[in-house]
Parts: sequence; C-alpha cells; structure tokens
Amino acid sequence: MNVLVTGGAGFIGSHFVGHLLDDRSEERVTVLDALTYAGTKENLADREEDARFRFVHGDIIEGEVVDPLVKDADLVFNLAAESFVDRSIDDARPFAVTNVQGTLTILEACRRHEVPMVQVSTDEVYGSIPHGAFTEESPLQPNNPYSATKTGADLLCRSYHRTYGMDVRIFRGPNAYGPRQNPEKAIPTFTVAAIEGRPLPVYGDGSNRREWLYVGDFARAVLTVADRGTPGEVYNGGGGHEVANVDLARAICRLTGASGDLITFIEDRPGHDFRYSMVWDRLRGLGWEPEMPFDDGLRRTVEWFRDHPGRWGSPA
Repeated sequence: MNVLVTGGAGFIGSHFVGHLLDDRSEERVTVLDALTYAGTKENLADREEDARFRFVHGDIIEGEVVDPLVKDADLVFNLAAESFVDRSIDDARPFAVTNVQGTLTILEACRRHEVPMVQVSTDEVYGSIPHGAFTEESPLQPNNPYSATKTGADLLCRSYHRTYGMDVRIFRGPNAYGPRQNPEKAIPTFTVAAIEGRPLPVYGDGSNRREWLYVGDFARAVLTVADRGTPGEVYNGGGGHEVANVDLARAICRLTGASGDLITFIEDRPGHDFRYSMVWDRLRGLGWEPEMPFDDGLRRTVEWFRDHPGRWGSPA
C-alpha cells in the first residue's frame, strides 16, 4: 500500500510516519512537507535509510505538487496545518491558506483520483465547554482564527463526502504531547523554561483546562480511524487526563527540579477557551484506547527535552 502523509515532518506527523513504518511492513510512505518553522527533516532522520520511505519538499496548496502524489497513493493522511493559536491571533492569513485552501487542494486531488483520505482535526472546533463533554454531533463554534480554519477544513471534508460520495473521515484529537514537539506549545515551553531556570509563562490565572493525549496514542487513533472507521464519519479522541494549566506547570517544575516560584502569570490570550473535553465512545467502539498514562508520558517528554538541549533551543 502506498500512503501519502502531508505534514509528516512535523511533531505529530513524524510520530505517525514512524508508527506506520515500524508496525506495518507492507506500507510504503511518502511524506509531503513544506518544512516551515514547525517541521524539520531531523524529525525523520532515522527513516531516511528505509527503502519504503520517501520525502518530498512541497506545499499542500500547490496542486501541481499534490496531484501526482495523490494519484500514486492508496490512502492520504492530511496532518499538514498551521496549528499555534497565538500565531493565528497575530496573523490569520497563513492559517486560512494552509488549513482551508491546502485541505481543499488535497480533497480535489483525492476526488479526481478516487483516493480515500483521513483528515486530522482538533477539539478546538467545538469551542469551550465549562462542564460535560462534546460529542461528534455537537455544534462547531470555534473561538479563534486557528480553530475557525480547522472548522472550515472539516466542513469541506463533510461536503466532499456528501456531495461527491468521497471516502473522507475526520479524527478530532485533544492536545497532543511528547518528544520532539515544537517549543512554542505549552508543555515544551514550560519544560525548556524550567530546565533553563527561566519564568514559566502561564496565561491568566492558570485555571484553563486541557485534556492531553500522548503522541503515540494519537498516532494509533488516526490509524484506527483509517482501518476501521466509516466513510463520512467524525471520530473524537481523548486521553482521559484533564489538568489545569497551572497544575501542568507545577508538575513540570517537580519533574525538572525547578522552583515553583518560576511560574509567572501573564496577560491572558484573547478569546482564550476555558476548557475542552470530548466524548470518544465512537472511537472506543473501534477498539482504540489510550495506553500511555499521563504521568509516564509527561516524564518521558521532559526527559527528552533534557537530553536534547540543542535540538530546539529556547522558545522565541
């Protein structure tokens, strides 16, 4: 089977590629990645000698690049995205281009060549929920430019299934974490700051809550949707561990031996969603469960950043 993974040099994408190559001897994997600041070939360095692996440098908005790769594929996983909320608040245009126009380019190629596709999305499309949890039927109410563009991509996928009968499935994941994550995200930001003895910046009063899923479990969830999911369906995923941001920072201070006094509360993010939570019974019904306990995964992540001080450097 020939598999195309867009965004495969990024954090989640590179772990997903590794999962495919390690666990499926028959898969041949092509990665298409624009190698923006969040993606690097270093994430795939241990795959370069694998004869089943190929890397293509290119952008998903470029139809002339995407089309022949999709034509040669049996299945497409779209993990390419602009994904950092703060950057989307500063400049939403790159998010609209990559997340909406880029997804449309892939959908068009998949429609032309009758290739199924799995779209990797986010819990943020539902907006914030103070109590309870979102199901796949909950209304989409994004509250920032990033989540709005991911919502647009999801709706395009829905429309291509309903209008053209295309086999496209959507996985909506919670916050992923693990080794190799870009240092702009919360856990790497806190970890690198704690290791270097700098302030850990926590938005607002730190009470905002997130659910976390280890990146290996995230990769398995995406593949489960491809293997056992139903065309046109949406599948929520969850990690089963919800924590307030300030408690996350405290846990990282404990793991690094840093003083909790380094935790510094900063001006809150505009439109900051208070809490995300999803029901993931539909995905559980396909046989998927998270395997990595949060405490173990967080320890592994902190150890990776401690052991790779020159890999990413300090966050900007």
